[in-house]
Amino acid sequence: MAKILYVEDDLDLSTRVRNWLTEVDKHMVEHAPTASDAGEKLACFKYDLVILDVGLPDGTGIDVLKDFRGKGGMVPVLILTGQDAVDQKIDGLKAGADDYLTKPFDVRELSARLDALLRRPVQYAGDVITIGGVEIDTRRRSVKANGAELTIKPREFALLEFLIRHRNEVVSPDDILLSVWSSDSDATSETIYTHIKNLRKKLAAAGADSFIRTVHGTGYIVEG
Repeated sequence: MAKILYVEDDLDLSTRVRNWLTEVDKHMVEHAPTASDAGEKLACFKYDLVILDVGLPDGTGIDVLKDFRGKGGMVPVLILTGQDAVDQKIDGLKAGADDYLTKPFDVRELSARLDALLRRPVQYAGDVITIGGVEIDTRRRSVKANGAELTIKPREFALLEFLIRHRNEVVSPDDILLSVWSSDSDATSETIYTHIKNLRKKLAAAGADSFIRTVHGTGYIVEG
């Protein structure tokens, strides 16, 4: 599961795309209808990927992209352009876009392109991530410990995947909340503690070591 920001002023299109990405691909998708709204969300919250329409009512997606990259934003960005907007595509790529898609598009192609972009970050380790005898299949969204498949809730899976993709890196509760929970969630550090406690219990019940370590006063780390 990825946390995606979708910047699009066409509400009908954004609804169709968001429904597909959330219901079929199981991503968490947040919507920004304007350039200013996108800028605010990118400044305040963390995302795994951004889908950015070039034509916005209060500016251009290119300007949003330039500002995001200029402030150190590193996550993949896919821009949406008009059918014959060759200049927009070139400008977008020069501004730091990782890919582009021309409107109108098939949502299945968008899904495939997003999947490819989400595989690019350095921390990506393939569909199956293994650590401490535990296998996490990010495509099937399943977890196995010592050959037995565990019953993991969607949010627990998202949390576990996030921690493992950031292995050997201490992540703070704020980082976890911004990346794993939606921006309007009322989740707290106590919520994270409860989910990690449940994950540890499920791993222990399957005979697996709990590789999620608490770094007191700082956050959590998966080592290995």
